Amino acid sequence: MVMITKKKTIPFNFSDKHKNYIRNCVRNTFNFAEGAVRAGKTVDNVYAFAHELKTTPDRIHLATGSTSANAKLNIGDANGFGLEYIFRGQCHWGKYKGNECLYIKGPSTKNKQKIVIFSGGALANSFKKIRGNSYGMWIATEINLHHDNTIKEAYNRTIAAKRRKFFWDLNPDNPNAPIYTEYIDKYDDLNKKGELLGGYNYAHFTIDDNINITEERRNEIKSQYDKTSIWYQRDILGKRCIAEGLIYRSFANNPKQYQFKYNDLKDKNKLLKDFNNKSDSDLFMKINIGVDFGGTGSGHAFVATGITPGFKEVKVLASERHFGDIDPIKLGDLFVDFLKKIIYKYGFITCVYCDSAEQVLIRGLRNSAKKANLGNVRITDALKSCINDRIKLTCMLLSQNRFFYEKDDCDTLETALSSAIYDPKEITEDVRLDDGSSDIDTLDAYEYTIERYTSRLLNA
Repeated sequence: MVMITKKKTIPFNFSDKHKNYIRNCVRNTFNFAEGAVRAGKTVDNVYAFAHELKTTPDRIHLATGSTSANAKLNIGDANGFGLEYIFRGQCHWGKYKGNECLYIKGPSTKNKQKIVIFSGGALANSFKKIRGNSYGMWIATEINLHHDNTIKEAYNRTIAAKRRKFFWDLNPDNPNAPIYTEYIDKYDDLNKKGELLGGYNYAHFTIDDNINITEERRNEIKSQYDKTSIWYQRDILGKRCIAEGLIYRSFANNPKQYQFKYNDLKDKNKLLKDFNNKSDSDLFMKINIGVDFGGTGSGHAFVATGITPGFKEVKVLASERHFGDIDPIKLGDLFVDFLKKIIYKYGFITCVYCDSAEQVLIRGLRNSAKKANLGNVRITDALKSCINDRIKLTCMLLSQNRFFYEKDDCDTLETALSSAIYDPKEITEDVRLDDGSSDIDTLDAYEYTIERYTSRLLNA
């Protein structure tokens, strides 16, 4: 028998509030940790889940996030506090029926094999990835970002478990969101009535409950948020609240504070002469163009955005929006003119990201660029990530004073950001109003230019 020695002790350090939640996980089926960012919610659940893994009679278990990568990062790794560290020397990553999984076997599990399958849960068809297995326990991070199909499938797949347990964490959401009305608050009501079998364990945490974060670090994190935004209310204060009113209130109150003027360096000799006098933030490592195609009541929008070295700043360089009966040939001409303007003024284009729903129009743009001897410009589909993730990214950039726009070439973007609002008729989820009263086209085009770099921009 090979002796396994843990070479490193994980520095777990829990406040009394966190300890109470973890202890309660032992005797309850439903365990829900809600609250602000960096509050320690996920680590609590991972710790409690790992403790149960050591003795549970069930072999296969489930770990989910909005994506499989998210689940592996937050549950498997968890900045050194995840499952692969708790079971250091007793586990390895692999595949199980096509899914990423962590195989665990060693002294901690009395040499009985445990398999934790990692899967994404945000899409309507995500549930198909977890079909075919029966699971014992289920740990989910950011459960409010899971599709209801995934939640229902995971429930069904744990019915036969010998020790059925759920560990969920989430940042606060719209108080009318289904994750509350159909699950968390519903179970709370049933528990209070004595009608919920298995037990209910709920705790709400804020960043101030995490004793591992210094006051200096807490203040730094708080300073990165716009205090007028819904994200501050939810991520920092840990409040459930409805998204309403202006989305970018701080921008709308004073757009001029985000303006910059880029000197038109058309003369190559002048460019070389001034190069050494320019700071890194004035140069661009990427210049992307976003294209959103118009339809009934909307327009075709072009936006060019520069990203500075190290992903330190986002600077929107130009924006245009075109209405009317524009045939594909005319659209191609407008597009080429926009490309030429950016290349003439800034020297290069990294990539063009287009609304992937219009493949015919995208092929037309490629043909137009090629005819104009711009065939080397890469034109591809936009990622089209979750709109609220895109909104949050811009809110963070604004609050950190890392977003700017060219004062003379971005009139449509300024108007779009200043007038963007949440749909007041939507009471269960956050939805950007798209009824023609505000310029969603320009916002989409702008977001296409930076969405692929969300993690790098947030971590810069």
